Amino acid sequence: MTEGNVKLGAVVIEGKTKIVYDLPDFPGQVLLKSKDRITAGDGARSHDLKGKAAISTATGCAIFELLNNAGIKTHYVRRVTDTSFIAKKCDMIPIEWVTRRVATGSFLKRHPGVKEGFRFCPPKMETFFKDDANHDPQWSREQLLMAKLEAGGRVIGADDYQILAQSTVTVFEILEKSWASLECSLIDMKIEFGVCPQTGELVLADVIDSDSWRLWPSGDRRLMKDKQVYRELQTVTPEALETVKRNFAWVAERVPLLSPKPKARAVVIMGSASDTPHCEKIRDACKKLGVPCELRVVSAHKATDVALNMLYEYEGEGFPTVFIAVAGRSNGLGPVLSGNSTWPVLNCPPLTADWGSHDVWSSLRLPSGLGCGTVMYPEGAALNAAQTLSMFDHVIWSKLRARKLNTWVDLIKADQKVRDDK
Repeated sequence: MTEGNVKLGAVVIEGKTKIVYDLPDFPGQVLLKSKDRITAGDGARSHDLKGKAAISTATGCAIFELLNNAGIKTHYVRRVTDTSFIAKKCDMIPIEWVTRRVATGSFLKRHPGVKEGFRFCPPKMETFFKDDANHDPQWSREQLLMAKLEAGGRVIGADDYQILAQSTVTVFEILEKSWASLECSLIDMKIEFGVCPQTGELVLADVIDSDSWRLWPSGDRRLMKDKQVYRELQTVTPEALETVKRNFAWVAERVPLLSPKPKARAVVIMGSASDTPHCEKIRDACKKLGVPCELRVVSAHKATDVALNMLYEYEGEGFPTVFIAVAGRSNGLGPVLSGNSTWPVLNCPPLTADWGSHDVWSSLRLPSGLGCGTVMYPEGAALNAAQTLSMFDHVIWSKLRARKLNTWVDLIKADQKVRDDK
């Protein structure tokens, strides 16, 4: 049996809405195939919904591609057909990790006195043990740790809990920021994680689609486009199911818009072509952070009119831009750009061992009325530019947020290794 051009092996597991196949030609990978089935209440309500599998797959693949691009570690590899995709084979951790920005739904039932609409800042993270027979009971951190859950030969301990909890909130915040770019409010969502047996790595797994979240266009509950519409149906009719399907299709149509073309850029302007190697380091660091970057050459001392015309051309395009001035010795470039621009300007002088301690002052000591900052290293200049531009471009913001998570996780792992080496 095949799916697309992929040979299918044995069934690994089959659930209410999907089936997972082993892939004999791709060791360590599986194929997830969605079903035209919708369920709620731990399967108490269940209906066929023709076309749902394709809609869910389109939504989930686009979301995983967005998260992969941001730098989140997931199991997703590639899409195969309209209803299936390939993923890394994982041993799933039987926990649903839920993040809430707004109090609604089951949270209100479990916390009498909290009014619907209460906003959690920071987002509230909760965990639920996957157990349909007992309606997925909420577990505390202590319950989860005492259960000593094992997946992929790894016992989920305190460090893992920290990593998974922080990852859960990060995934939510990235998707929240992304949906906000389309004037939609991500109210809450649930995700799951697995362990890759070959590497022992924790990764975001399973599926993410309209079954996974509450999504309110314009922040208005009455406009919700998620599975809650199905849950709240008093009577399930063909017409009602068609409404649910249209809502899911509405989401699938918009998910690709969450990863738009860049909306911001950095322009590195050097005073001399001899500074090109220094500027290329800035450009390379910018690209890693998702910031489009251009290199230009002009001297504020020797061709002031050209420098100003270059500045005015960029500003006239109205495209959010950070200018990075690269000039050594007497840095007139950064101050001239700053004094004639409303866009932010950074100095990143190519300092040398011989005169660097003297030359840097031309970037630091500015005439009154100028506000260009100075960053000493190319990577720092790129990061400063990305942080500024993230206010205009949620894709850049997402890369920074994932970068922050991965740095934090690396520190947790480093601390764990030091403890284990004792």
